[in-house]
Amino acid sequence: MKRLGEEKLRFFKKILKETRKGSRFDQMDDFIQHGDTTVRTHCLHVAQTAYYLACRHGWKVDEASLIRGALLHDYFLYDWHVKCLANSIHGYTHPGKALRQAEKDFELNDIERDMIKHHMFPLTIFPPRTKEGWILVLADKICAMGETIGDRMK
Repeated sequence: MKRLGEEKLRFFKKILKETRKGSRFDQMDDFIQHGDTTVRTHCLHVAQTAYYLACRHGWKVDEASLIRGALLHDYFLYDWHVKCLANSIHGYTHPGKALRQAEKDFELNDIERDMIKHHMFPLTIFPPRTKEGWILVLADKICAMGETIGDRMK
């Protein structure tokens, strides 16, 4: 995050603080995402990566929506590792579940909804309609790969 610069880092922390306040965001620490990475930590990594990519490449995006949508993209709030039929298709279904949970706690804009709903493209049939959504798809894949195989690469 130091590569962002102080002003961008402050902005990221402001959006994070607003997202955590009065929500169940920190409950994502109760669930594992990839390897030994919690869902909350994964979402933080993805949001930081997405924001860094947008800033680094000078992509014109709604920065607040990019950060918040990335923070909430896996806001499904359950343990998908539990063996059951519903969890066997988690990769396909969790974007919709995350969106429904996020809508309970937040007033989302169209960009944030698009990001959450389509972040698993191409597993989700329809691709994102926004630049922010495409950046999230990329950042999520980068982070998931690192979290899944990172320890094996050491």
